[in-house]
Amino acid sequence: MGNKIIVLLKTALLWRSDWRYPTTLLCIYGFFSTVKPLEPFIIPYLTGPDKNLTTEQVNNQIFPVWTYSYLAVLVPVFLLTDWLRYKPVVVFQCVSLFITTAMLLWMESVPAMQAMQFFYGVVTASEVAYFSYIYSVVDVKRYRKATSYCRSIQLLGYTVGSVLGQLLVSFNLMSYNNILVFTLVLTAIALLTSCLLPMPQQSMFFHRRHTGQKTATEGTKRHSSVGGTGDAAEHTRGSNVSLEEVRDEKVEKRGKTEDEARNGLDEKEHKAEDLEESVGADNCSKVLLQVWRDFRQCYASRQLLYWSVWWAMATCGYNQTVNYVQVLWEHAQPSQNFSIYNGGVEAVSNLLGAATAYGIGFTEVRWEQWGELALGGFSGLGAASLFLMTFIGNIWVCYAGYVIFKCLYMLLITIAMYQIAADLSMERYALVFGANNFGALALQTIITSVVVDSRGLGLGIIPQFTIYASYFSVIAVVFSLRGVLSIHCGSVEASSQVQ
Repeated sequence: MGNKIIVLLKTALLWRSDWRYPTTLLCIYGFFSTVKPLEPFIIPYLTGPDKNLTTEQVNNQIFPVWTYSYLAVLVPVFLLTDWLRYKPVVVFQCVSLFITTAMLLWMESVPAMQAMQFFYGVVTASEVAYFSYIYSVVDVKRYRKATSYCRSIQLLGYTVGSVLGQLLVSFNLMSYNNILVFTLVLTAIALLTSCLLPMPQQSMFFHRRHTGQKTATEGTKRHSSVGGTGDAAEHTRGSNVSLEEVRDEKVEKRGKTEDEARNGLDEKEHKAEDLEESVGADNCSKVLLQVWRDFRQCYASRQLLYWSVWWAMATCGYNQTVNYVQVLWEHAQPSQNFSIYNGGVEAVSNLLGAATAYGIGFTEVRWEQWGELALGGFSGLGAASLFLMTFIGNIWVCYAGYVIFKCLYMLLITIAMYQIAADLSMERYALVFGANNFGALALQTIITSVVVDSRGLGLGIIPQFTIYASYFSVIAVVFSLRGVLSIHCGSVEASSQVQ
């Protein structure tokens, strides 16, 4: 019995040290934190008898606060993410999500809903910790699978939430307020899971490990020597040579040599651990200067720059579309209960998006060659879907166009995340992730303040979506031309090398 317990304990310890343990916990957290049954019905909830808000108040006064708050807190959250080594910010994200849901449940006025949107902006900004965390605890060769798992489980959570919401609303099983109480329970489970995540031992700037390697874009080569493993391997090879030289000696001497080699390896590991340096608050100016230097060095890669530009532009347009699509659905069928199928449509779009994001992790395509053309071509399809949604005026066309648009974005953003992560050391991924999202939020803030906000143009929903569709058309044209040019230049270069 005692031996079985020891074996089980050893197995548990081995599993905790494996990459699957933090990945599994993070996926559990990602699932429960994204199951939001009320989200597809947020506009009928806010404009219904529970809150008694008007559509104009929701779209022109409340929803824009999310964009502004997201932009305002993104940089501070990014710095805190590194300072606290990711996990505390993941926990903080879940706490903010709990506050957001509670405010949505128990508060009613426009200022209260604006405050709720502020906290939701904090939740969204903290997503940088969710994706940066996994890259701090897994090896580079598992980036693609880890990315697809984390992204897919999020989309699966949204799908389950949409299906639950559709069932609960369609069959009158729960009121809107009871659905929010149920969401609070799910968020509490996510919060508990986030507390179980193992704490990363290093971060990008404030808790660095100085091992003499370069710390900018290095790809896979950099990871083969992180944390002194190169020294350890060299020492091990030296030990093996020593063992070969004394293999004809006595067993006792061989054992002694092995012990000395093992002790020497332990000393090497302790020395490598001593190289870890935590940067104090008094050196924040140096850290910020280093952030700027690393920012310039990371974006010196043209390939990374092009993927990042698409990321920022596409994420901006995607967020605007998702935020206001329910208003477009209402416009398409004003005389009917437009929200009756919202949950089902969200479920289908999330499920297909999750399948697309998961499947891309197992494809073998040379994205460095075909990536820009794919970005342009699929962005063009997304623009066509938005144009159809805008001008056909049929609710079923709107639903179908939205599903296609969302799947295309999830496909491309997963590819972009992997391509960028594979081209960076772990310490730089969070910087690029945050910078790309900041660029997206800056663009989105401009669009929101000019097009949507009541203090700007305050355009109706049809002009809004016409602008969004045109915006994706520009992205499609630019990246399609870039892709064709890149393929042509690659072919010419290959031909010259053959000759």
